[in-house]
Amino acid sequence: MRKIIITLLSVFFLTSAYADMSNSVKSKAWECSGIYMANYFLPSGETFEYSMKEKSMASVKVLKAYALEVGVPEKEWDEGVNKAVDKFYGSKFDETKTNDCHDFVNSTVPNGEDRVKKVVQTLY
Repeated sequence: MRKIIITLLSVFFLTSAYADMSNSVKSKAWECSGIYMANYFLPSGETFEYSMKEKSMASVKVLKAYALEVGVPEKEWDEGVNKAVDKFYGSKFDETKTNDCHDFVNSTVPNGEDRVKKVVQTLY
């Protein structure tokens, strides 16, 4: 019985150690969060569709929720996002970068597209 418990605990700790996001995935997720936040706070005079703002905010929430699910500490996540927001805040809307981030969310987060749609519905 003791061996079984030790084996199960070992498997649990090994799997949780590998659950964390890789540094490259975290960097891309932070970059996309910064781009999405810049989209939400576009300077006046920029043309955009309001639905793009909603999708941007929902994507930021989904990325954070996913990061926390896979074991990224919230403090680390928030610090990375803040740096990315500082980098992109006030920039003009970049449709190519935004679409690249949508593709990233959809391919990285399980059911990413559906999760974003679900969050969009709960924003108001």
